[in-house]
Amino acid sequence: MNTGSLCRPRAAWLALWLIVVVTWVGCGDNEPAYPEQVKPAGGGAAARGSGGKVAVGTTAAGGAGIGGLGTGGFIETGATVAGATGIAGAATSAVTGAPSAGAGNQACSTPPAASRVVGWAAVAGNGLETTTGGGDATPLVVKSFAELQTHVAGTLAEVIYVQGVIAPGNLIVGSNKTIVGLCGAELHGHVHLSGSVNVVLRNIKVVGYGVGDCTLDPSFDATVGCSSGNDAISVLNNAHHIYIDHCDISDGTDGNLDITNGADFVSVSYTKFHYSLRTDLVGNDATGQAGHRFSNLVGGTDTPTYSDATSLNVTWHHNWWADGVMQRMPRVRFGKNHLFNNLYTSTGNGHCVRAGIQGQILIENTVFRASNNPQQFNSTTDQKTANITASSSENLYLGTTGTIATGGGGPAFTTAPYPYQLDLASEVEETVKRDAGPQ
Repeated sequence: MNTGSLCRPRAAWLALWLIVVVTWVGCGDNEPAYPEQVKPAGGGAAARGSGGKVAVGTTAAGGAGIGGLGTGGFIETGATVAGATGIAGAATSAVTGAPSAGAGNQACSTPPAASRVVGWAAVAGNGLETTTGGGDATPLVVKSFAELQTHVAGTLAEVIYVQGVIAPGNLIVGSNKTIVGLCGAELHGHVHLSGSVNVVLRNIKVVGYGVGDCTLDPSFDATVGCSSGNDAISVLNNAHHIYIDHCDISDGTDGNLDITNGADFVSVSYTKFHYSLRTDLVGNDATGQAGHRFSNLVGGTDTPTYSDATSLNVTWHHNWWADGVMQRMPRVRFGKNHLFNNLYTSTGNGHCVRAGIQGQILIENTVFRASNNPQQFNSTTDQKTANITASSSENLYLGTTGTIATGGGGPAFTTAPYPYQLDLASEVEETVKRDAGPQ
């Protein structure tokens, strides 16, 4: 028997096995095989935990997930990728800081870091310097509507982490509260901020009662129609210094987020607004096929009993008005409303931004894609007292139809009284689609 012919393949396999072992050992964390780049695994991004770091060139854990993400990732040349606090869900790209599919801290115990407050909510007034919510109070976790209602009531400074999907209800929020969603948290029903002062609501999904059917709202009145129901969120009755950031707000029976009755010093950022399809066929205020899918009303009446003429100042930035929204994105009476770096993609809508009586609107570096009537006045009468400042060279109107109104007989709002940084309009769509909503 010629044994040489059998031994040679075995020797070859042994040599190949040794090469694989040596190669695997040589590609550890201390000797990256790809020194020029981070290579996420499983289609994900670099693992993002509390204070986590990923050496350049290593492969980090990825995979599918839901909920929040880590923030603050960056690369120091030739060094490491530093990750701030992260939770399960879309991780942040180690290279750009942009969200990408992946998993963060699977414990879901720590939310993304808070964004800096920008806009009217950061302006001093009514006895406050800025909006801080619960400040540095020790966070507590709630998992039920009853727990949540207990802690959001009153004026004691509290930081409240919401975990899970909370049962529907009318949530009455007091003052000096920070409410933060963890790991895909959701509120259902109605969030009510009446006279509330110094409140932060962030990183959470808020779903109104009217998902596809206004009659689901316990306040629905068939003699009126959808407008008889609740907003998903109401800010009203002299509430001030309210900051809503990185939320997903949908299906309010009346509006998604309405700001009325003397409310002031409000900022809304990185938030997505949308509706499920529905109709509004009954009642004296019925809107038919439009389904009263009217997202954001600023100022509820032309004849206010509150100090609307000197309040209702709101900043809207990096927000996304998406599927199903028909009108009011926003519709403004009286206040100075600053809109910058927003995105409109709700096709088949009636109008986007509308100026009513004495409304002063400044629109900068915003994208309107396939939208009807990007900017208009509520009426020729209102045009005499309102004003819209917007530049066709700064904003992008892509495949839009209808009115792009500017000017007006009222005083122009041309300079915001706070610092802010504009993204290029050409970058807005990608940024907002990536970053708006809970992270």
